[in-house]
Amino acid sequence: MSTIFTRIIQGEIPSHRVYEDDKTFAFLDINPRSPGHTLVVPKLEVDELFDLPAEDFEALWASVRMIGAAIKQALGCDRVFVMVIGIDVPHAHIHLIPSATSLADLPLPPIVEQTADELASMASRIAAGLTSTG
Repeated sequence: MSTIFTRIIQGEIPSHRVYEDDKTFAFLDINPRSPGHTLVVPKLEVDELFDLPAEDFEALWASVRMIGAAIKQALGCDRVFVMVIGIDVPHAHIHLIPSATSLADLPLPPIVEQTADELASMASRIAAGLTSTG
């Protein structure tokens, strides 16, 4: 079954479209964190951002850059936060949230305290994953 985002892209569900090209689609979030909160999605339906083929991944980020700049210009905001949450809809998507410079109102996870040894171990584990995927 198609995700809600695919149904929006196909016009089955109405949206407030901001932008569309052959690989991406952008529309206003109907539950915005701030006015102008925009979702940018690939037209290719994949669950996770990293599952996108390279060409679609690059097209998505090019659209994010262009739309983020347009949001900033249109709203005169200090920043446009970029968030990839990936749990609410099983279709890769990026949130662009206009805001002032404060992070206070964003739903961020709490800080996890780690020792230098724990950080070093984590860096090694991630680096090792680069050689196995690369």
